[in-house]
Amino acid sequence: MTFSSLTVSLKPEITLTSVEGNILLQSSRRKLTFHQPEPGLKTALDALKQGTHTAGQLQTLVRETDGTQVREKFDAYLNRLIELGWICHAIPPSSPELSPLAIAIPMVGDYYFDCPEIDWDAIAFTLSRFAYLHQVEGEMVLESPLTKAKIKFSDWLGPALVSQLSQPQTATSLSQEIPGITEEIAQQFISLLFAAQMLSASFASPVEEDEEVESEEATPPLVFWEFHDLLFHSRSRLGRHNNPLGGIFPYVGKIDPLPGVKPLMSDVVIPLAKPNIEELNQTDMPLSQALETRRSIRRYDETPITLEQLGQFLYRCARVKKLFDTERGEVSNRPYPGGGAIYELEIYPVVNACQGLEQGLYQYHPLDHVLCQVSKSTAETEALVKDVWFASAQHDQPQVVFVITARFGRMFWKYQSMAYAAILKHVGVMYQTLYLVATSMNLAPCGIGSGNSDLFQKATGIDYYEESSVGEFMLASVPVKP
Repeated sequence: MTFSSLTVSLKPEITLTSVEGNILLQSSRRKLTFHQPEPGLKTALDALKQGTHTAGQLQTLVRETDGTQVREKFDAYLNRLIELGWICHAIPPSSPELSPLAIAIPMVGDYYFDCPEIDWDAIAFTLSRFAYLHQVEGEMVLESPLTKAKIKFSDWLGPALVSQLSQPQTATSLSQEIPGITEEIAQQFISLLFAAQMLSASFASPVEEDEEVESEEATPPLVFWEFHDLLFHSRSRLGRHNNPLGGIFPYVGKIDPLPGVKPLMSDVVIPLAKPNIEELNQTDMPLSQALETRRSIRRYDETPITLEQLGQFLYRCARVKKLFDTERGEVSNRPYPGGGAIYELEIYPVVNACQGLEQGLYQYHPLDHVLCQVSKSTAETEALVKDVWFASAQHDQPQVVFVITARFGRMFWKYQSMAYAAILKHVGVMYQTLYLVATSMNLAPCGIGSGNSDLFQKATGIDYYEESSVGEFMLASVPVKP
């Protein structure tokens, strides 16, 4: 048995209605009308809703009732429905009262589902390294960023078969691993997963060296992708899933939005200097010059940055210019752009050397433009500085490290699917702002590509899932030229 033995059905959300002899198929976004379909074609469309026939059985039904021409028309209709992402493929149950062992459900349109003829004696199959099994609403679901379909399993047998595919399996060997799985069912299972791009194929027995075939996943461009990167990329953009995406506001009326500005974390508050913006408009470095001369600097002057410089820098980069109260919570206006004016990012200066400021970890409060001391120098704050120093090629010891965090609830309250991706974009926006202002002020900036979020959690006691570090940036004094 092969791919042709899989049953076909309309997705559950596709409605089928009969109106004055016409058949209407409709999704939430689209509808198709079959005007006065022939009897066999009408029966085949009705059967698609039931999901009890294979494509071959439906073709035979139409041909025997309406003739070859209508059967060819049905073939074209079925291919179109598959392309729209309206058709599911399933392993038929052993009896009518049972659910299919596995069913492939397309998530979006522009969908392709096909399986070539398989030499069952020569080919072995392994689960793709990009495929992942997880629980969704009480059912086990197999997904992969390589495909536009997901596979649902009705009971434990499907996940058990998936687990065996961690090693290369032929249909014969797979059928021997799980009780009650015949070779016919194993072939159907492999055909379904292979057509849904969940499997990699290889030769079942050793071959000559010059005949060796590498899987697609082991050759460019897929070889460059790590599992989490490709999954994150595919699930935070449209195209390969049907998860809600965008400004959905899923928690309106359920959970109050977080305030636009995080409250002060302690009573130890240090006022900061403010630059004269009007004077800067006349004297500041031109934007084009800042862009052209911007660079990462990791060698510093022996005299560290001053508290006044730090204050002016933060004011120019990250202060709250205005706070707005809306029916959907507080939003603000700041020097750098932020999606939805939500501004979920926070800055925590970790001070190693700064004239006029004690070593330790501080919270920058952008509305009041003050520093709030979170802790004095501790083993954890020293580790944060050392961690960044290692990540920056171990030149001079950092003077001030900005740990940039995200209050996730600010973004997650409004956005779905794309929220974390937007947070990382905001980190990039902030990096560029920090770089350009530091260049204009003749300070030494350097963005860091990685950081330790657990270490920040230990240093602050902040819940890892509520607010966590998503970026690090160093700031220091520029060496004085002799």
